Amino acid sequence: MKIAFLADPLHHFKTYKDTTYAMMVEADQRGHAIFAFEQRDMAFRDGKVTAGVRRITLTGDSNDWYRAEALGETGLADFDAIVVRKDPPFNMEYVYLTYLLEVAEAQGARVFNRPEAIRSHNEKLAIAQFPQFTAPTLVTSDAARVRAFHQEHKDIILKPLDGMGGAGIFRVREDGMNLGSIVETLTANGAHTIMVQRFIPEIVQGDKRVLLIGGEVVPYCLARIPQGGEVRGNLAAGGLGVAQPVSQRDREIGEALAPVLLKRGLLLVGLDVIGDCLTEINVTSPTCFQEIKQQTGFDVAGMFIDALEKQCS
Repeated sequence: MKIAFLADPLHHFKTYKDTTYAMMVEADQRGHAIFAFEQRDMAFRDGKVTAGVRRITLTGDSNDWYRAEALGETGLADFDAIVVRKDPPFNMEYVYLTYLLEVAEAQGARVFNRPEAIRSHNEKLAIAQFPQFTAPTLVTSDAARVRAFHQEHKDIILKPLDGMGGAGIFRVREDGMNLGSIVETLTANGAHTIMVQRFIPEIVQGDKRVLLIGGEVVPYCLARIPQGGEVRGNLAAGGLGVAQPVSQRDREIGEALAPVLLKRGLLLVGLDVIGDCLTEINVTSPTCFQEIKQQTGFDVAGMFIDALEKQCS
């Protein structure tokens, strides 16, 4: 197969933990040809979506880890699979990317995750489609509604709908300290919609990343445990990643969502679960492959390439 990865700049990869790198290594070991390009390399002209693509050769060196050979403008339909690994923020540039990828799909490109599905599943708001698995949640730009929600639940989490890595997350306890200022800041005085959730005390045991691949639940998850008084478990916010078998509740949530999301075109999904509650559905570039393999031996990248090969067969 010819597999092209739509990713951020390769020279920024931290190969000891990068999930896209793990995918590339697994694909290369199976004899697949590896290619890469960035969003800025793409263009639509004369009715065709193309990209300035590079053929990637892996060196095995953790520092100087790849060689790139420029191929010039190449139609995306010329590849067996396009794997979207562009990190958030999910801004209008990301939306434009999904539009271009949809045109490429119409021309025969096979894109994973499907661009329409990425665009339709905001990683915060998508949980609203599965309320049976969530903690009490409010989505609003109205300060009065936030205050009423706080009065009801006493201890709450507030976050923007377009954040990543734990950025912009606040906790407000029963005393309501700084609630007004936080709401004004996050909503830009009512101009932006935010998410508010009842605080889940089980966060001390970790914000679990439960992976779904090809409609199946990966048997191990990564619990990202807050450190140093932090309320956020995100690895980018200093959380400690501890791999562990998925719990019965994790599997219940995963098995309910996996076939639904696969049918919608989401080959790879990262659920965030705190305690027994689903808190996010990550569809842009879910991670944690390497941490799980390093701690448990389970080959997550192998499971992903298996699923990709099946979809492209």
